[in-house]
Amino acid sequence: MHAFNRRATAVGAAALLLAGAAVAAVPGSASAANILTNPGFESGTLSGWSCSGGTGSVVSTPVHGGSKALAGAVTAGDTARCAQTVAVQPSTTYTLSSWVRGNYVYLGVTGAGSTWTPSASDWKQLSVTFTTGAAQTSAEVYLNGWFGQGTYYADDVSLDGPGGGPVDTQPPTAPTGLVATATAATQVSLSWGASSDNVGVTGYDVYRNGTPATTVTGTSATVTGLTASTAYTFTVKAHDAAGNVSAASNSLAVTTPSTGGGTPGGFKQAAPYLYNGWGNPPSPTTVMNASGIKWFTLAFVLAQNGCNPTWDSQRPLLNGVDQQTINAVRAAGGDVVPSFGGWSGNKLGPACADATALAGAYQKVIDAYQLKAIDIDIENTDEFENYTVQDRILGALKIVKQKNPGIRTIVTFGTATSGPTAPGNRLIEQSKALGVDIDVFTIMPFDFGNASTDMYAATVSAANGLKNKLKSVYGWDDATAYSHLGISGMNGLSDNNETTSIANWTAIRDWSNTNHIARLAFWSVNRDRGCPGGGLQETCSGIAQSDWQFSTITAGFTG
Repeated sequence: MHAFNRRATAVGAAALLLAGAAVAAVPGSASAANILTNPGFESGTLSGWSCSGGTGSVVSTPVHGGSKALAGAVTAGDTARCAQTVAVQPSTTYTLSSWVRGNYVYLGVTGAGSTWTPSASDWKQLSVTFTTGAAQTSAEVYLNGWFGQGTYYADDVSLDGPGGGPVDTQPPTAPTGLVATATAATQVSLSWGASSDNVGVTGYDVYRNGTPATTVTGTSATVTGLTASTAYTFTVKAHDAAGNVSAASNSLAVTTPSTGGGTPGGFKQAAPYLYNGWGNPPSPTTVMNASGIKWFTLAFVLAQNGCNPTWDSQRPLLNGVDQQTINAVRAAGGDVVPSFGGWSGNKLGPACADATALAGAYQKVIDAYQLKAIDIDIENTDEFENYTVQDRILGALKIVKQKNPGIRTIVTFGTATSGPTAPGNRLIEQSKALGVDIDVFTIMPFDFGNASTDMYAATVSAANGLKNKLKSVYGWDDATAYSHLGISGMNGLSDNNETTSIANWTAIRDWSNTNHIARLAFWSVNRDRGCPGGGLQETCSGIAQSDWQFSTITAGFTG
């Protein structure tokens, strides 16, 4: 099932986007004072800068200007990230620039944007422009290389714009009165008293057994992905715009009951795909505020340099635009589920030697973001139709479930109108035979090959075919089978010019709620904008609609 627009990675397009961003960020002729400390490293020390793992040093050659420069000694396990936090003014535009040398050198502002060069054999200037938030009084700027790519050099770093007052170092007060407002077998709802801060509290981090579970902006949260009949300990900390973190709230012990908390399966997720690789990626918070959507499926994690997970085989796992997206979504009270694979690209399934290595690659991403769920988008002849790789993926997911109690695993694959095709049927049968315990089997009911297909009827038919297969293999009743079933559609025009209209998607959403399925998604939020008569597009749906209308409909999925 070919799906150029839906699942094709766009390394070239992403590179062009990044290159374009770098050009657009070049500062104009009028610039303010450089407000960085020790910007040219002429002090001969790292004064003002903090480098990870002792990887930074000051050298006298090569230099761009003056007599000193920064050297970042990248290793296989450390990107040599060197950062400085400075005082800034709220709602103000700044330009960050630096001259760099080396392979895969990154320049950025934490939470506000970054740029990079894949190769600079001589000095090259990188530049990025950003605007501070309405209550922001400090910003962290950073430089880093990439794992195993050798030492990078930086010199004459500049942050142009008006300086702020003293950097805020005062943490908020600790949240008070943490209590459980609802407890179910697989989730706990919490609330607490608000913290105070000299500038302003920007969010709260909820910890489960000492590990970050979720971040919200209000004084309540629901922690999902828990296990029935299990004891947990929760605490909450507040943070402000300067990154200061409060002391922990009171510790709250909760034991989940043995039953309850929803229909069989216990996992519900409305999470359309968002892709930073092409299609003019929208601001996730803009979509969240406009539509009410809380989760995104973030595409795609692929392989780079062997069995090493990166975004699209080229964007770094950490400190890039994808981490910025995740941080923004979580700060707004939502979360993400990364998607591994897709239709094309260098996938981890074939790249990793065995199930253990593949599980290790998955684990790197889980650990990097403290994930609650992962989506394995298994497609094409290299993974879906390659049964050796199919089994490798299933074996890896079994290891992941054993090492991460409570994590949810999703597999997403193509379908016929009648239900799973032969590779899909085998995937389900093998998951049962190997004891993998997949939480959600998600079908992609589109690209059936006929532009006149009734997409509502075809989707329902395909979903019921999957439901019947799950019943047959697992011995489940209808309700349990539906609770392990997901639908990932394609909004507007598909690759085969099928049309999923606003009315179709609303009906699919309502059917999904009626039958209490587990997951509803679509490809993609990038395309959730109208362009009637525009044909198949990366940035719009090809039909008449309001911006984020499919996201708004999806936000009404309750399972």
